[in-house]
Amino acid sequence: MARAALWGLLIGTALMTALIMFGISLPSSPDGEVNVAVSLIASGIVGVVMGGVPGTLVGLLVGAVRRRRPALAPPPPPPLPLAVPPPPPQHDRWSAMTGRCELAVRRVHAAVATVPPSPARDWLARIAARFAAELPDVRRLSDLGRALDADQNHPVTERLNAAVRDFTSFEDEVGRAALRLLNQTSLDAVRTDLEVLEQQLPHLGNV
Repeated sequence: MARAALWGLLIGTALMTALIMFGISLPSSPDGEVNVAVSLIASGIVGVVMGGVPGTLVGLLVGAVRRRRPALAPPPPPPLPLAVPPPPPQHDRWSAMTGRCELAVRRVHAAVATVPPSPARDWLARIAARFAAELPDVRRLSDLGRALDADQNHPVTERLNAAVRDFTSFEDEVGRAALRLLNQTSLDAVRTDLEVLEQQLPHLGNV
């Protein structure tokens, strides 16, 4: 807008100069000064009208057009994905009972690892693997008890308490078997012990 007004001012000045020159060239009045004064006043009025006013109007028009043109802005950045917080850890009696069963499984595998390599140890390792396979049933029982907010007399609570007892007892039996296998790795010598141990595996899915 300011640039257009400047151009209008320049045009008005040029017109004013031309009118001054035109007034000077007119025949002089008897006093010799009237035409020059009239020419100055007339050129000033015409300069403002013919130069300033059109320049201002052009400036306003250009400014309005520029305001209507939308500015080219960069596209907005894509939204950041919402971070899903992990579920808070459970610290209740259900997680405590599940944790005790998990501890029994870890201890059983650690006990098997102490036995020297032998067919008897391989058999004991297979028993330990079947023992660990019972953990998903323990976790499901724990989730169910938590969902129901079951009390101590609820069947799911009693069943989970029984699982803790079975896992703890089986951990002790595997420890005894591993102790015997440290001194006796002959499969025939410990076959009966391993068969009995295998029958003592907890079977939560069948209860």
